[in-house]
Amino acid sequence: MSDRVYNVLFLCTGNSARSLIAEAIMNAEGKGHFRAFSAGSNPKSEPHPYTINLLKSLGHDTARLRSKNWNEFALPDMPQMDFVFTVCDQAAAETCPVWPGQPMTAHWDIPDPAAATGSEAERRLAFSTAYKMLSTRISLFLSLPFASLDRLSLKQKLQDIDLAETASSAPTS
Repeated sequence: MSDRVYNVLFLCTGNSARSLIAEAIMNAEGKGHFRAFSAGSNPKSEPHPYTINLLKSLGHDTARLRSKNWNEFALPDMPQMDFVFTVCDQAAAETCPVWPGQPMTAHWDIPDPAAATGSEAERRLAFSTAYKMLSTRISLFLSLPFASLDRLSLKQKLQDIDLAETASSAPTS
């Protein structure tokens, strides 16, 4: 891989769980080749406590994680994004800001752990499940041969990641 650092933005509506989890995973696993950010179209006032608890328990740095509006990243003085991923259906259906530089975009459908119901253990399991799904997708993304893929091929690979991981996590009968 080249010395270039790719900027990646993960979007969700509330920016309190999935997008923050993805940001933490990408910053840890991207090993200096990827710098991740997250934001929401209608951000919560703060990250969900289960998000922070899970990430800390897995050794992630949470000091800089905060819920923020995606308009922050459309400003001219912000880093130009190379990739933008929506991780919830609601954000994928919304009209996003125009991102400078025309980044590659894809949608990775991850169920919202913050909407989980049931016992505390069941709600925490929803966060762990979202983490696992995002970790798998990010691992697949990081394994792509970026240097040898043209833009169209790369776009298809980004879409295939969601389909491949979704199919592998589907229940079997």
